[in-house]
Amino acid sequence: MKIGYARVSTMDQHLEAQVEALEKEGCDKIFQEKCSGSSRDREELKKALSLLREGDVFVVTKLDRLGRTVKQLVDLIDDFQKQGVQFKSINDAIDTTTANGRFFFHIMSGFSELERELIRERTHVGLTSARSRGRLGGRPSVHKTDIKEIAYQMVMENNQTVGEIAKALNLSRSTIYRYIDKKRELALG
Repeated sequence: MKIGYARVSTMDQHLEAQVEALEKEGCDKIFQEKCSGSSRDREELKKALSLLREGDVFVVTKLDRLGRTVKQLVDLIDDFQKQGVQFKSINDAIDTTTANGRFFFHIMSGFSELERELIRERTHVGLTSARSRGRLGGRPSVHKTDIKEIAYQMVMENNQTVGEIAKALNLSRSTIYRYIDKKRELALG
């Protein structure tokens, strides 16, 4: 089955040209949507993707109708490949049912993987640099240390449960447990 997807970004734009091209391509079902390509809530795209089965072909008129970034596109094409679904972009002359089309997306996948590795490396270098300057990162503390210390002392006295202490001090149990773990690490280290 050929499943088509047409999208425009604003209500002022029209879908007719895309729908006509998808009909001409022989799409059995065509999903139409008016929303930004960067939107995560593209209901019609979700519906179209949920129908795809092995051997189907997913068709768009242009790549930018499907996704805004190379990463989005490559991730979708990777998902298609895992499902045994082919992809065709009419105006971009990309067709993974052909050897040239598959080759093109293998190259795009390679660039996407390189980009992920570079981001990972930069993140690691940045974290190492920040730690060397005494910065630990992570979520900022919501509660002052003195209230956590009071909770810690109450836990150590063992007169109440952690749940009771958390409720009395308006803390979560996980905050108290994290503080206890931090105190233990400091005592051991």
